[in-house]
This record gives sequence, structure tokens and C-alpha cells, in this order.
Amino acid sequence: MIKKEKLLIIGAGGHAKSCIDVIEKENRFEIIGIVDDNPELLNTSILGYTVIGTDSNLEEIFTYCTHAFIGVGQIKTPNIRKKIYTRLKDIGFTLPSIISPLAYVSKHAILGESNIIMHHAIVNACATIGDNNIINTKALVEHDVIVDNHCHLSTASILNGGVHIKSGTFFGSGAVSKEYVSSNENDFIKANSLFLGR
Repeated sequence: MIKKEKLLIIGAGGHAKSCIDVIEKENRFEIIGIVDDNPELLNTSILGYTVIGTDSNLEEIFTYCTHAFIGVGQIKTPNIRKKIYTRLKDIGFTLPSIISPLAYVSKHAILGESNIIMHHAIVNACATIGDNNIINTKALVEHDVIVDNHCHLSTASILNGGVHIKSGTFFGSGAVSKEYVSSNENDFIKANSLFLGR
């Protein structure tokens, strides 16, 4: 039996629950517990995993678990996820990308670190996904799309061919892009909208 790497989850909210489900389905890591900045959650359980510490315990946890995953969501701003990402990198954590076995990622796509590709998402040929992105359930990333860092492509969103989504952007549920357009940095694309570029 192959020994699994230990993995720490950062965040104990709703998005963390979805991430845990994908991590369990991928079956590549052993989740050792959760860290959350709310001390009132200490020793509580999320989907059977204990909140073992707060942000102040990260350096100590790193001594016995060197892999971490950001389970904090992103809607209004990417700042919290960016801050956590930088902190974890500074400590030395390895931040793997997690890909649901129910998703499809082309072998011709490029994927950075600390991403989650959730159930039934599609990342097509020659797409490039940077670091620390959420590609949420049923999102479609078509050919030649570029997604920079710290973005959230929400549920059932569609990026058509050649689109460039710049760092920090939130692309809402059910939103659809025109092909070969770009967002601004830290953009906010409303749910169920047609995105024609900036």
C-alpha cells in the first residue's frame, strides 16, 4: 500500500467542505486536520476532521506536515486567499493542486500550484492555469484560455477560447465569456452575465 502524504487544510467554512470532498475523492493525501483563524472552532469537527489549531500554529504544524491546501473561498476579494498563500509559502509549505477524478484536465494544459479543479470541471487543451485558483464545479475553461493567479471561476461558468482572466478576478456562477477577451485585475464578473471584455 502506497503511503499518502499528510495534508493540512486551511479554513473551516463551506468552501473547505467542498475541497475536502474533492481531496477525499482524489485519494492522494491524508488530511491530518484543519486550521482556522477563529479560535472558537478549536477541537470542533468538519466532515470528520478536527480543527487542530489557528494561524498562529502553522509553523509548529509544519514540523510534522509540510503540505497544505487553502480551503478558504473567494467572492468579493482575493485578499484573504492571497495573504494565506503568501504566509504558507514563506513558512515553506508545499501547496499541491488538487484535481477531482470527475474533472477533465487536458494533458496539453498547464497547471500551477495550489489550485483546485472541482467535480465535473473541464480544462481544455492549451489552457494555462496559474497559482491559487478555484476552478469550481462544472466550470468550463476552453482552449488557449489563460487564468492568472488568485482567481475564482465559479460554478458552471464558461470561459470560451483564448480568454485571459487576470489575477484576483471572480467570475460568477453561470457567467459566459465571449472568446478572446480579457478581464481587468481583481475584476468582478456577475453571475449569469455575458462577459464581453474590458
